[in-house]
Amino acid sequence: MKNWLKDGLCILLTSRYSGSLESTIDYDIKQMDSKSVSEYLQSVEEAELSNAFWDSGLIQRLDTSVASSPIFHVYLASMVKANDKGFLSRDITVSDIILYKGDIHHIFPKNYLKKNMKSRSQYNQIANYVIMQQEINIAISNKSPDKYFNEIKDQCNGGNKKYGGIDTIKELEVNLNVHCIPDNIFEMDVNHFEDFLKERRKLMSAKMKEYYFSL
Repeated sequence: MKNWLKDGLCILLTSRYSGSLESTIDYDIKQMDSKSVSEYLQSVEEAELSNAFWDSGLIQRLDTSVASSPIFHVYLASMVKANDKGFLSRDITVSDIILYKGDIHHIFPKNYLKKNMKSRSQYNQIANYVIMQQEINIAISNKSPDKYFNEIKDQCNGGNKKYGGIDTIKELEVNLNVHCIPDNIFEMDVNHFEDFLKERRKLMSAKMKEYYFSL
């Protein structure tokens, strides 16, 4: 089962059948005449999922505003497998949030970016998305990251709980790490948005790589 899952992920990650479907399938079938299925799929993996793919190719594919992208679903699958908690959640998992149709939240809030003249294709980048509980999303509203992340830090230092149940710096660090949030998010405003996207794509790619090779 795991091998077939891994093979399916390889196809999704590389968009192997997104172009000329019939010719690609025909080529694959002919190759498997001389090799076993497992041998051929391993050769495809070695050819297409090299370090260059994880360090560059996948990062480029993460530069998209299409939330239905298979790449984003692979990223979510990596979080489900790891049993990661939702963004800023102490107890609720990503799996639970997806199951009960929780929010996709913009880390740099959509209205905040719209007010700062960012286009839909910019604010809806999948590198700007996290899965989170609706009530936390509502509490964040349209605040700049440097504002609400520092309020979360205050919450972890004994302040009022405004955003979920996380109340220690260690828990916060773990949560930001599993959601691939750059360490300098506490200083980021709209002027840092493009840099944020670039850094987060790298972290998301690294998480998917770890997931893929854990199968």
